Amino acid sequence: MTERGFTIRALGEIAIRCIDHSAMVAFYRDVIGLEPMRDLQDAPIAFFRIADGFEGHTAVLALFRHDIESAGQTRACDQPPETGPRSSLHHIALSLPWAEQDAAIGWYRELGLETRIETFDWVGWRGVFTFDPDGNTVELVAKDPNWTG
Repeated sequence: MTERGFTIRALGEIAIRCIDHSAMVAFYRDVIGLEPMRDLQDAPIAFFRIADGFEGHTAVLALFRHDIESAGQTRACDQPPETGPRSSLHHIALSLPWAEQDAAIGWYRELGLETRIETFDWVGWRGVFTFDPDGNTVELVAKDPNWTG
């Protein structure tokens, strides 16, 4: 076998086919606090900036209406996608500083969102989990700065 010749360095985009596009846009903008990359007015695809990314490509969350065809010849579907245990998407994790997780927990509780907190001692991570309007699991993850595993 010949050498591959490339190495992946970052995640460029997470794209979710939405059941309720408007509710999903509002959640990721107003609850999670992601910044829209362009005007969201009636757009069938909403792009949110996650972070600077790698080599000039911004790390992006893209929310697609399920009934439109899009990049990479992704087909449209008349029926909304499955979420939860029947979905191929297990969860998405967004990173934030350890010092901000308590604020996130308080924010979720203030909004009345179901929240679960889990620690992953083998890597020093703590995840704050909730669900978006379509039922996808969303994790806000941070690494304990005192972890010495």
